[in-house]
Amino acid sequence: MLGLIISLIVIGLIAGALARLLVPGKQDLSIPMTIVIGIVGSFVGGFLGYLIFKHDKTEGFFQPSGIVGSVIGAIIVLLVWLKVGGRRTLRGR
Repeated sequence: MLGLIISLIVIGLIAGALARLLVPGKQDLSIPMTIVIGIVGSFVGGFLGYLIFKHDKTEGFFQPSGIVGSVIGAIIVLLVWLKVGGRRTLRGR
C-alpha cells in the first residue's frame, strides 16, 4: 500500500511537471499542487483511455501508454485549472 502511494506521488510529479513544461504561459503553482494536478491528470487520462479503447490495464502499474495518458490528462486538468482559477481577481483596488 505504501509503495502504491509513493508511486502515485512520483508519477503525479512527473506528469504534472511535464504538463507545466508543455503548457505555455506562467503558472503560479507550488510543487504539491503540481503533484495534485499530475495525480488527478492520471485519473483523467486513465478514464479517457478506458472510454476510447475499452481496455483496462492488465500489464502492471508502469506502462508507457499509462504515463503518456497521465501527461495528457494532466495537461487537460492544468488547462481547466488555469481557465477556472484565472478568473479570481481582487476587487476594490
